[in-house]
Amino acid sequence: MIVLPVLAAAGGAASLLVGAAGLGWPDADILWQIRLPRAVLALLCGAALGGSGAALQGLLRNRLADPGLLGFSGCASLGAVLAFYFGLYATTALALPLAALAGALAGAVLLLAFARRAEGTTLILAGVALASLASAALTLALALAPSPFALAEITVWLLGSLEDRAPEHVLLAGPPIIVGLVVLARTRGRLDALALGEPTAASLGVDPRRLARRVALGVALCVGGATAVAGSVGFVGLIVPNLLRAVLGERPSLLVLPAAFAGAVLLVLADIAVRLIPTAQELRLGVLTALLGAPVLAWAALRAGRA
Repeated sequence: MIVLPVLAAAGGAASLLVGAAGLGWPDADILWQIRLPRAVLALLCGAALGGSGAALQGLLRNRLADPGLLGFSGCASLGAVLAFYFGLYATTALALPLAALAGALAGAVLLLAFARRAEGTTLILAGVALASLASAALTLALALAPSPFALAEITVWLLGSLEDRAPEHVLLAGPPIIVGLVVLARTRGRLDALALGEPTAASLGVDPRRLARRVALGVALCVGGATAVAGSVGFVGLIVPNLLRAVLGERPSLLVLPAAFAGAVLLVLADIAVRLIPTAQELRLGVLTALLGAPVLAWAALRAGRA
């Protein structure tokens, strides 16, 4: 669908015209140092979350699967919060994204250790348990925050935002997200085979366990990179694939790449919206995506129940 890349490019261009002072073309320093990195990160993070959601739903054969619901986002957030908690982020610019990546990769390892085969229900239950564990650990970290300033900083970061991002953030988050998307894109054909059932997939030469490891690695790279710069931004991976199914159908090979582009469109438009909504402080990106995602989750759950 050529329309999705065009919309993503148009959304990125429109994002350059929106700032705290309203609409208008900024001067060169603001454009290159503030608005362009923010637009690029919105596109990258949206693509990472949208593509991850489509790949997970294809792997688990469940339209309710999402990086947040399965614990990837929570583990990435926990890794980044620990970097905040121990002050590692102040020592080097790489500490936060590396901690988020490490958290997401650790979550992927734990998820596959809990569920020793790629059967959907088992992985979903393991993911819910992992998400609950990460949430409890995050709550503990907040309760034990060394100072009110650290508590406030961690809380604001967890709500998700792309405010005040710099070119360095693009350089830090871009490589893992791009590599993760490439890994997910290369699983598309195998996900189609898995949709026919594990025995059929095995007869076609697809190893479900190996496929699960590849998808988990791709999702961990994507979610870790996105969480490192944007904080916790949920529901994008849930919203996008379910909306695209009405147009593209159920085949995972037809959803992964379009979902990445559609996720980029959704997040860049949401990032524009949080700057235009009149509030005393900029509305957090994660709050807006949660408001959009909750109705879609209910709708997808009803469809899954009727299927």
